[in-house]
Amino acid sequence: MLSTSDFKRGLIIQLDGAPCLIIDVHYQSPSARGASTMVKTKYRNLLTAQVLEKTFRSGDKVDEADFERHKGQFLYTDGDRGVFMDLETYEQFEMEAEAFSLISPYLLEGTEVVLGLFQGRMVSADPPQSVELIVTETAPVLKNSTATAQTKEAILETGLRLQVPPYLESGEKT
Repeated sequence: MLSTSDFKRGLIIQLDGAPCLIIDVHYQSPSARGASTMVKTKYRNLLTAQVLEKTFRSGDKVDEADFERHKGQFLYTDGDRGVFMDLETYEQFEMEAEAFSLISPYLLEGTEVVLGLFQGRMVSADPPQSVELIVTETAPVLKNSTATAQTKEAILETGLRLQVPPYLESGEKT
């Protein structure tokens, strides 16, 4: 059991039978005598991906989630789902389309990720902090660019569209 005094960003607790990642914690001191401190939390339900808020009283207890992080690898895309492998047990997991669509623009086959397992079931996959992807399509290099910040649109090898500096050309890594 965890107390509200243990709450911090990144902690995973269990609420209503689901693992929840605490995104933000705010402690509010009472204004009246005899009132208890309120702990306001913002959290993400890792099963439904909903972001919710909940207020606890100071000293309330919550269950710690049966949550594990394992090194994993992105294997391939199966339709609109992603298939991942746990590098410790070599077990394969499928990620639902909704959650996979959020991280798929940053994954190439073979990319190492951190898998989040809740009661033996994969509920999250965290891509690496930075990835190098090749620019497949962009406008030609802009000559005589001014010192002001200019950008142009580029399409990366995963299909991700983003703004890049004007000197990048097709075939370069970003």
